[in-house]
Amino acid sequence: MPEVSVIIPAYNAERTILETIQSVLQQTFDDFEIIIINDGSRDKTLELIQTIQDKRLRIFSYENGGLPVARNRGISYATGKFLAFLDADDLWTTDKLELQLTALKQHPDAGVAYSWTYFMDVDEQGKTISLLPSPQYRFQGNIYKKLLVSDFIHSGSNTLIRRENIDLIGEFDSTLKSCEDWDYWVRLAACCHFVVVPKYQVFYRRTPGAMSSKVEVMKEAALIAMDKAYRSAPMELQYLKRYTLTSFHKYCAGQYLEHCLNTDDLSKAKQHLWSAICLQPQILLEQPTQKLAIKLLLKQLLPLKASTYFLKVTRKSFMRTSTSNILNQ
Repeated sequence: MPEVSVIIPAYNAERTILETIQSVLQQTFDDFEIIIINDGSRDKTLELIQTIQDKRLRIFSYENGGLPVARNRGISYATGKFLAFLDADDLWTTDKLELQLTALKQHPDAGVAYSWTYFMDVDEQGKTISLLPSPQYRFQGNIYKKLLVSDFIHSGSNTLIRRENIDLIGEFDSTLKSCEDWDYWVRLAACCHFVVVPKYQVFYRRTPGAMSSKVEVMKEAALIAMDKAYRSAPMELQYLKRYTLTSFHKYCAGQYLEHCLNTDDLSKAKQHLWSAICLQPQILLEQPTQKLAIKLLLKQLLPLKASTYFLKVTRKSFMRTSTSNILNQ
């Protein structure tokens, strides 16, 4: 029986799946199994996976059920004492499993380990444009209140979870079309402690195209997940919903500004930023809010293409990093 089960849902992932699996096979910790749920792929995903010769790899194919369903199917096959989820287009550093497992063993009271994330922006051809580091959150122990306010775990590819805690809270919510990760982390945080590995170990790939529609789906799911979270939260924590809504509006504003395609997207960004400020005027004194306001102002004053190009060049000059160098750290 392996120590760790790595669950990889894959749907039409032919462009990234081999690189994703390779980032697992290159782990410094090697007592694991890889469970791939082929979620009704219609491209060459299954054919590519089948070229990998490794006895730790197990493949199960189903009709398409969506990401939460695929993860739940993976859980049903997992035999490890610890479970990790990895999306088919994300990557890990080579020491991800080793350091997270060590952290959990050093903190037997903790049920979940998480690390820091790089947001990996790619172009239409899949080439990495830039790596943007997430804030270096160090929350650990009872982080239920922190997670209620904001999802600082950032993706489903981050955590390592004790099996007994998964058995305790059950499956991912298959009715959610987005934000199922945040819903799951909140449910876990309500019943167990978290521990942080203070290192960038997860590469969350962000691809261009149809981002406005994705934001709309995310918004709808986030409000459903938020309502669900606060229906379960104790009365003394209900006051936090105002802060959660503020975080939600700031995130939406940032997404619309980042992927702005037209004046309608710009208008939505302005509405969300204004909603956040109305909820908590003091956030105007915080740098992230000021950056959003400056970005909004630039996009309003300059032609859309010019402002987008200017912001992209500025960000690249500060944030661009070599993926290959980081992966080998």
